[in-house]
Amino acid sequence: MAKSEVSEVTARTLASGGLLVKLYFDMQSEKAEELQPLMADLINERLLKSPGVIYAAGSIDDPMKLEDVYSTNAIVTVLFNDLGALIHVVFNFSPVGIEVLKPEGDYVIKAGHLNSILVSLSQISSEYSKYILTKVLKGEELEKINKELKLREEMGRRALKDSSGKPSEEKSL
Repeated sequence: MAKSEVSEVTARTLASGGLLVKLYFDMQSEKAEELQPLMADLINERLLKSPGVIYAAGSIDDPMKLEDVYSTNAIVTVLFNDLGALIHVVFNFSPVGIEVLKPEGDYVIKAGHLNSILVSLSQISSEYSKYILTKVLKGEELEKINKELKLREEMGRRALKDSSGKPSEEKSL
């Protein structure tokens, strides 16, 4: 994309609720030669392909030796189409730092969109909890937790229905 196209896409996305954010990542390994390809994969194959990411541009530092491991950092500027997309990336990729560049003033979010984000966060949290619990619990304890999670899922579906009985519009992160 040419510089003018990037500026145009950025302005249009920000005007419709987007965010321009600088994300800071770090990574360690015992092998220096692994770090830059792993960080490039994180950015190009995972971050850039995340839902709601419009573009990502950044740089990866050369690895440096820290005691018995090597470490590298990356600073990536990312344009997100909305707050939900940013939350999804932060939750799934755990950057060590986050800096919102734009908008510079207030950020307004509609109640319906906030509801969608909060439901998605609850689902993500539930999925992580389920993953952790299935790795720790065995037998009857695991069976009991799975039943409770299915009941919770059903209750969540019911809560999403509007007064007409139709499912509310869901937007995944």
